[in-house]
Amino acid sequence: MLTLLQNAELYTPEALGRCDLLLGGGKVVAIVAAGEGPAQASGQAVQMLDLQGQRVIPGLVDIHAHITGGGGEDGASTKVPAPLFASYAAAGVTSVVGLLGTDDVTRSTAEVLAGVRGLREQGLSAWCWTGGYHLPATTLTGSVRGDIVHLDAVIGAGEIAISDHRSSQPTVQELLRVASDCHVGGLIARKAGVLHLHLGDGERGLDLIRQMLDISELPARVFQPTHVNRSKSLFEEALDLAKRGCHIDVTAFPVVEGEDGYSAAEAVQRYLACGLPAERISVSSDGGGCLPVFNDQGEMIKMDVGTSAALMEAIATLVANGRTLEKVLPAFTSNPAQHLRLAGKGELTPGADADLVLLSDTVTVERTMAGGRWLN
Repeated sequence: MLTLLQNAELYTPEALGRCDLLLGGGKVVAIVAAGEGPAQASGQAVQMLDLQGQRVIPGLVDIHAHITGGGGEDGASTKVPAPLFASYAAAGVTSVVGLLGTDDVTRSTAEVLAGVRGLREQGLSAWCWTGGYHLPATTLTGSVRGDIVHLDAVIGAGEIAISDHRSSQPTVQELLRVASDCHVGGLIARKAGVLHLHLGDGERGLDLIRQMLDISELPARVFQPTHVNRSKSLFEEALDLAKRGCHIDVTAFPVVEGEDGYSAAEAVQRYLACGLPAERISVSSDGGGCLPVFNDQGEMIKMDVGTSAALMEAIATLVANGRTLEKVLPAFTSNPAQHLRLAGKGELTPGADADLVLLSDTVTVERTMAGGRWLN
């Protein structure tokens, strides 16, 4: 059966105004002006839903989520369990990229791949990064390049940690070898081939990435630093990398007043105000991951847990601060999808996947559809 969403206030993420969306076979079949949608198509019955001007946006693309759980920095009792499937639907997330973090010893690439399959079986689109914080990278085939080429779900390596006391303290040459594996593996497999880099709060900041750009032939798009809003100085460094062609990823973690960092909403506002290419920024959640606080001795003194719900909260904050949906949505939808070559994701155009979210008047998730099927 075809589905016709009538009188939708549509964001593709571009604002198209009042439209009718015809959906079928898990895809967007057609978009027409409101009132022009067919009652029947190709002899098939059409299920119609009048949205009466409700806003419809693309499903969110969360490229940094601990789909099997994170944590473990203070013993096994601090390992975070895997987020429930329902948490993604409730957050408006229809596409997710899973990964390992600090614990790439008791957790594995095989476990993340199983998590990807589980999410796909339940209706989400899912991929993953191979590796974890440390080098040599945790892999399934024995190499980063092999994982990207041979494993359908693997699109790159991450989150390899730099400027962090929990990292393996990698050298420039060690990181360049992994970046090269990502790039060449991506070329062979027609994938993104991105090196997704966790940034800690160390004084070296983004220096390793700058060095790699200076001394190698690798394109800047290969290097994607994440958590770049964790400190104000780090964010300024990230802006310089965006000028050089890198794609930077902001994390939607909580920032308390007086803390040396920017919330995801503030980071997006600052980025857009700089006049840099709008497509070079994304926002991810760190959902399911541990958000630890350490003392000067590197001991964890408290922790919180990331959630995909923080993405829509950031969008709501941006709208409340006067930003239009069409300006802020790309960072949560089309930008990450295009950078990571996730075909049919992050946009609502004819031929794209029928992944969408119905928004309430207060910019919260009312319903989520993935592949043409309602998830809630």
